Amino acid sequence: MQTLDDMRSLHLLSDDQHAQIGAWIAAGKTPEAILQMPPHLWRAFTLASVLMGFDADLDQPPLMGGDGD
Repeated sequence: MQTLDDMRSLHLLSDDQHAQIGAWIAAGKTPEAILQMPPHLWRAFTLASVLMGFDADLDQPPLMGGDGD
């Protein structure tokens, strides 16, 4: 839920979106249930994730020789 709180504090999610997404996740208990989130909430969450750069590290090439060589 920390990520959702961060999204709200950065004004990437409204208070209402934050509450709805948080409630859906809390009630969803399983990944399959969470994936059933309504499309308008998924869009809001996905956009906020992109704007936060949540997956930016996945776009970076792996470090070579990261063991100090």
